[in-house]
Amino acid sequence: MVQSNVLEQARAFIYSNARLLDRKRFEYLFEGGSKEEVLRALKAYQNDDGGFGNALEPDIRCPNSQPVPTEYALYVMSELDCFDADILNGIIRYLKAIAVPGGGFPLAYRSLQQYPHAPWWKIEDDGAASINPTGQIMGYLLKQKTRNDFVEEEWFKRSLNFVKKTMEQGTPAGYHDGIQWITFLEHAPESYRSIDTKRRFDEWLASPGVIERNPHAEGYVHKVLDWVTGPQSYAAQFVTEAEIEEHLSALIAEQEGDGGWPINFPAVSSLGELEWRGSLTVERLKTLRAFGKL
Repeated sequence: MVQSNVLEQARAFIYSNARLLDRKRFEYLFEGGSKEEVLRALKAYQNDDGGFGNALEPDIRCPNSQPVPTEYALYVMSELDCFDADILNGIIRYLKAIAVPGGGFPLAYRSLQQYPHAPWWKIEDDGAASINPTGQIMGYLLKQKTRNDFVEEEWFKRSLNFVKKTMEQGTPAGYHDGIQWITFLEHAPESYRSIDTKRRFDEWLASPGVIERNPHAEGYVHKVLDWVTGPQSYAAQFVTEAEIEEHLSALIAEQEGDGGWPINFPAVSSLGELEWRGSLTVERLKTLRAFGKL
């Protein structure tokens, strides 16, 4: 167990700086708060078309619906293990409307460029499907049990096939693609996760440089605890207990004086940075608790 002031200081940071959604997530996860309060805060980011925008993804400040924040909305409901029917119905309507004819969803739309956004959000083609965020979107849709009447619709079946074909053609381009593979593999039917695909993915995860082993590495890298957020994480099989303990100690030491954890990339704005840090601080606390450090 670590000293209780880790949680206390993080709590003070969250209530002082985090957006309402992450305050409600913290309440639910650590203080006996309700799922309904989290869902109510999440719903505020949903547009009339059913998709999510309004800076739910802090690097994309546009109000318009975008695939990545819609993916994140599914993540929040997965975290709660509660897929609200009203929110989900809107998401399915949105995804059906934006699905690429050959299956899958774009990474983003150029409309985001009319608003402040991180420099890496450079979108040239609105119609190109991307494994990010299609893999996790499909994984969460397969995980939820709220409704399944859409699974035989063509947009859904084509999107399943898009992910399957993408995974059969190679390996992830990096962390952001890798987590898409993981969520999909965890929830997809056996026919969509072949032994060969899993073997190649496992070999990729185990290869040098994919999981950053140095707990003090700087820059935009993804370390052990980014991949292994708890003992049951898929990538846990590729790291040692000693590595996990070393990274847990480093993670605790990275907590800043204001109680929050830092981001390792440039923020769009001071507000965007606080929004990211609030979300990340909730995630860091979840990891510390999962490994018995809180």
